[in-house]
Amino acid sequence: MKIVVFFSIFIFVVTVSCNKCADTVHYEWSKEELLAHELAQKQLEAYNNRDIEQFMSVYSDSVKVFSFPDELIMNGHQEMKQRYETMFQNTPDLHCELIKRMVQGNTVIDQELVTRKLGEPKTQAIAIYKIANEKIQEVRFIP
Repeated sequence: MKIVVFFSIFIFVVTVSCNKCADTVHYEWSKEELLAHELAQKQLEAYNNRDIEQFMSVYSDSVKVFSFPDELIMNGHQEMKQRYETMFQNTPDLHCELIKRMVQGNTVIDQELVTRKLGEPKTQAIAIYKIANEKIQEVRFIP
């Protein structure tokens, strides 16, 4: 009987402790959040495949890309496409690993680890994507 009581208390303590230590909570995303996540994921996969057409397909014609907080580094679909196309062609080892993603409303925040050339140190970055009209309208990078 003592073993059953002890085991029951042990299971209760472990269950309560694990619930308190969890770093995520189950949350149902809205349709807007599901779309935002889908667009961010699609561009990430296309980036890693260096597929410029798929990559650009999720971006608005009037997309703006900033270096945080407000330095405009790319303005418009065509400028962005040219810059990324060149990068995809010149960096065959290019790969972005998603460390963590947060989605709220029309905003996605990705923490990333980027490999530019194998054997060289990886770069950490945070990318903030703002979605409107079913496209990524704005990106802000925090190096």
